[in-house]
Order: sequence, then structure tokens, then C-alpha cells
Amino acid sequence: MSKTIRKPTEGSYPSCYITSRIEERRQREKQLRQERRRKNTDKPDDFVTYEDSDSEEETPHQQRQILNTSFNFVDYVRSRESDLKEVRMVDSSHASRHILTHDMFKETPINLGNINKVFCSQWLSNRQIVFGTKCNKLMVYDVNMRRVDSIPTLRNSRGSNVDTQSGIHSCQINPSRTLLATGARHSADIAIYRLPTLDPVCIGENAHRDWVFDMTWLDDQFLVSGSRDTKLALWRINEDLIDFPEKPAKEEEEACPTYAHINPVCVKEVRSAQKIRAVCFNKEYKEIALLSLNGYMHLFNAETFSQKMSRKLPNCQENVCIACQENGLYAVGCRSYTLLLDPRTLQAVKKIASRYNGCGIRSASFQQNILTIGTGLGMLMFFDVRAGKYLESSINTSRTVVLKASKGYVFPDEDVDNLSNVKYVPAIYTHCYDQSYTRLFTAGGPLPATLIGNYCGIWQ
Repeated sequence: MSKTIRKPTEGSYPSCYITSRIEERRQREKQLRQERRRKNTDKPDDFVTYEDSDSEEETPHQQRQILNTSFNFVDYVRSRESDLKEVRMVDSSHASRHILTHDMFKETPINLGNINKVFCSQWLSNRQIVFGTKCNKLMVYDVNMRRVDSIPTLRNSRGSNVDTQSGIHSCQINPSRTLLATGARHSADIAIYRLPTLDPVCIGENAHRDWVFDMTWLDDQFLVSGSRDTKLALWRINEDLIDFPEKPAKEEEEACPTYAHINPVCVKEVRSAQKIRAVCFNKEYKEIALLSLNGYMHLFNAETFSQKMSRKLPNCQENVCIACQENGLYAVGCRSYTLLLDPRTLQAVKKIASRYNGCGIRSASFQQNILTIGTGLGMLMFFDVRAGKYLESSINTSRTVVLKASKGYVFPDEDVDNLSNVKYVPAIYTHCYDQSYTRLFTAGGPLPATLIGNYCGIWQ
């Protein structure tokens, strides 16, 4: 949970310097090695990692370092409060792990009325969540007031009709949290809003001819968007370089906010791809990863914006989401399992089978070593990458941690009752944690395209 390298306030050693800790550590590591060997004998893993702690003896320097290190959270808090010159680290995902394993998450359903399917979401602050819908609405939910407000979408210079409004499929916040990128009124354009006020900055056009499915920020200025037209576009959003139109008169300023129109810096056709479905940025390897609906994964060099490789994923169907861990590991959601891919070769290092047949993986995200998986059966599953298994409950060790969503809203109800006598559950198209990792927003709607409805809830 926490790690603090202590320094003595008086004397030669800090208070955590207790020599018996070395022997206790050796005994624990011995038990872990025996357990690992037993498991490997029963069923060898396809992918095994080895740590320095697997060695039998530590050097004297390592022993001193271990004894000077406190894993007590109280020591971490006191060191931080006193602003001591000590090395401190904390696992930010520990809070969500504890809440999940102790069955403390409770759902608060959100009534969205006749809104159709929520496709994307982001926490703007500790009290506001922005999300986009299939009916082309950009909305903000206030957690404290329990109120939903609609944000006007941006119109391009060509004008748009109903046929070009096919939903807002992505919304992303830049690293400094000053800009929000999302879909515009025309589903082939992008819109940029200023945070925290949500004032329009500009609309990006003339890059795509089909729906923009996903986008990702490379830094505070550069944004990449992927579309169904198999093209990848690079945008630069710098307000100092944008030509803004003249501001209207004071009496019209509130009614008609002005925004600029920008063109892409560069547009590239993705080779061996059919319809770009998901995009993410790998900071560790400085590359852009793309997922296309023909079962290929593609890598672009983020510095040169050139395509590096394309690889056919093994037996992938309905691969619609991708996530990237801080160390570069990729997770790709498919119809009945999730693939973990080595970023260097795009080889599958682990195939995480779904615990429910035909559930379909619809959303995925990493929080340190926990992979959160949203399914088409209204359930959220949690996979511990380090342990190599689904997160287990501390209340009931015989079961894994699963969050089951409420029904949400569907119209008309008669269509639901006629779905082959199968009980209706919503698909989790999007989920996101707040900055404290103690609250989880989940949203989606009916999986069949013919059904109109929505699901939205906050777990806290």
C-alpha cells in the first residue's frame, strides 16, 4: 500500500529498523516459492516472471535497505504531514482494491430519461462527470446535485443533417486537464472545450469522412483521432496559434459563443486496417496503438507519426476496446476473452477467459495492476495482472469480485420481453474511476442496435 524509506530522527537507525523483520521476510518468501512451485507442477503457466526476491539470501546492503523501509501507512502519512526529506511512495489503487474485495461498492442508479446509449465518459472533477450518447448529446452529471445538464454540440462550417449525427463515441481530457476533446454535431468531426468552464474552443474538420470512433491525447497540445474511414488524424490545439473569429456584441455574447475551425496537421491511412475502432497512447514506448474491426492491431510511432507494424490478433472477434498499462502492457477486449499483449512484439502473453459465455468485452481500463473489464451482460469484472487471476473477495474467498449493474431504462418494454425469453441486462460501454479511485462511474445501454435505452450508475 505504501513505502517510506525512513531516516532516523535520533540515533543511528529509524524506528522500523528491527532485525527480526529479515527472518520473517525469508519465511514468507519461502512459503511463496513453495506455493508457486506447487502451482507450476500442477499446471504450468504460459508466461512466468521472476523477481530479485527469488534469490535465497540478500546482500548486507539489501538487508539495510529493507530494514530502513517502512510499509506502514501511518509512517507514510506522518512523513508527508511533516514534509520530511524521505522517499515516499503510495499505491493509489489500494483504496479501490480494498473497497472491491470487501464488497463495499454500492450502486446509485442515475435516471437519464429517454437518452439512447452512453458510449463514453470522463470525470471532470470530484463532482462532475461528462458523457456522450448515441443520440449525439454531450451531457454533464453533477454528483452532488444529482442533475444532468446538456452541453451544446459544435456545428462545422459545412452544416450537418440528421444522417451525419451518429453519436459521440469518445471523450478525452488532456494531461493538464485544461481541454476536453470529444465528438461534434457531425460525427466525423472533433470538438474541443476549455476546462473547467466547458467553453467551446474549436472544431476540427476536413480529416475524416466517417464516424470518429476514438481519440487520445499525446500531450497537452497534440491529439490523435481514429475513424471508420480507416484514417488516423493528428491535431494541434494551441490557442495562441488558432485564429478565433471576432467576438459578438455584448448582448449576443451569452447566446452565441464563438469558436474556431481548425484542420488536421496530418492525416494517415492505416494500412491493413478496416474501420479504426479504438485508439490509445503508450507513453512508455511512445507509440500509438490502434484496433481495427478486421482483427488487426496497428502501431504508429508517436514522434514521427509513421506506421511501425500491423499484427493479426489470434482468433479475435468483436474486438472493440483497448487499454494500456503504465509499463506498456496492452489489453484487448474480444467477444469471450481479454488478451494481454507484449508491447514489443504484440504477442499474446495471457488470454483471460471470461467467466461468462458470450458476454462480450465492451470496455477496459487499467488501475495500476488491476484491469477493470466491462461486459455486454451488465457486469464488471476485475483481473489482478500481478497475481494472474481474477480479484478474489475477502468476504467470501470462494468467489471472485463482480459488480452487477441495474437494468436502466429501455423503450419500449415490449421489445425487451420478446428477446428469446432472455432476461434483459445492459451492456457496459464505458466506465471510469475518479482521481481517488474510490468512486466508479459505469454507463451503457442495450446491446442490440434496434433497442433504445440507457444505463447509468455510480458505485461508491
